[in-house]
Amino acid sequence: MNIKVNKSKNLKEKVKSSQLGFGQVFTDHMFKIKYHSDKGWYNAEIIPYGDISLSPAATVFHYGQETFEGLKAYKSKSGQIRLFRPRENFKRLNKSNQRLCMPTVNIDDMMKALKQLIKLEESWIPTEEGTSLYIRPFVIATNPYLGVKASDIYELYIILSPVGSYYKTGLTPTKILVEENFVRAVKGGTGTAKAGGNYAASLQSIKNAQDKGCNQVLFLDAIERRYVEEIGTSNAFFKIDEVVYTPPLTGTILPGITRASVIELLKSKKIEVVEKRLTIEEIYQASLSGSLKEIFATGTAAVISPIGELIWNDKSIVANDRLIGPISQLIYEQITDIQVGNIDDPFNWIEIIE
Repeated sequence: MNIKVNKSKNLKEKVKSSQLGFGQVFTDHMFKIKYHSDKGWYNAEIIPYGDISLSPAATVFHYGQETFEGLKAYKSKSGQIRLFRPRENFKRLNKSNQRLCMPTVNIDDMMKALKQLIKLEESWIPTEEGTSLYIRPFVIATNPYLGVKASDIYELYIILSPVGSYYKTGLTPTKILVEENFVRAVKGGTGTAKAGGNYAASLQSIKNAQDKGCNQVLFLDAIERRYVEEIGTSNAFFKIDEVVYTPPLTGTILPGITRASVIELLKSKKIEVVEKRLTIEEIYQASLSGSLKEIFATGTAAVISPIGELIWNDKSIVANDRLIGPISQLIYEQITDIQVGNIDDPFNWIEIIE
């Protein structure tokens, strides 16, 4: 894949790390490549970051053919640019694309494009503790046609955003509302795909939770409304006695890359991890008996979000006196230290940009 480079003539002023939020500042350039069913992916280019021009009839607007990914680049103290498991993100993008009748990508080509783009934007990578360069690849259907069918043409973009520390006041455990009315996904649906429609469907639940003084929402299964599934946009973990449980990948939750990394890390520490369906009643009873030790969520943005309390049917399920637990602390420190190169990477998670 040959990549044309059109450098911006109007470079932006960098934002101080202390002023960075999440996904509000974007770098000078982005990657773009087009697809047509007759010729595959073509016209790869790095261009100045800017608005996208599409037909009002584009399929993405009307039928939601869109997928995306989220990953990060870090800079070590020695100046090394480090990517955390990027190929896993592109593998998952391909699975999402297949589910939504969209074309898959060549992972080696995507890695070449990603590395070239980040190298060009290296000065945008923040170096303060807790900061990183967030990477958002996404694919949209652009066919200007109102019939309900898969598009014949697509565009893939990669945009970059320097982001600040997710935790402004430390790893403070959150308060989560158990969702009673809405569901996130059903077997056979798109729950395993990273698609915009899944996130749109969760917004009302998140708003309801926030209106009730909670930070996020815990979704239950769609059939029996008993089994715990995802926490907001993150995977859920529960430590009961000496075992860490997480819902299995049975077709209704996103196969998180941080989730897989956490499982691998805990097993390497001889901590038992079991992928098992748990009911909210079981978790409530574990809290009453004192066997519920920790609850946490995992995802790219925060790595770990410790959870101090669940609100379920006006019942309070408290974990570890609403304090961060030792497992959550261990995971956060170990993974973030590997990401920025403070400790060795025994799992081969890191890919270096030379």
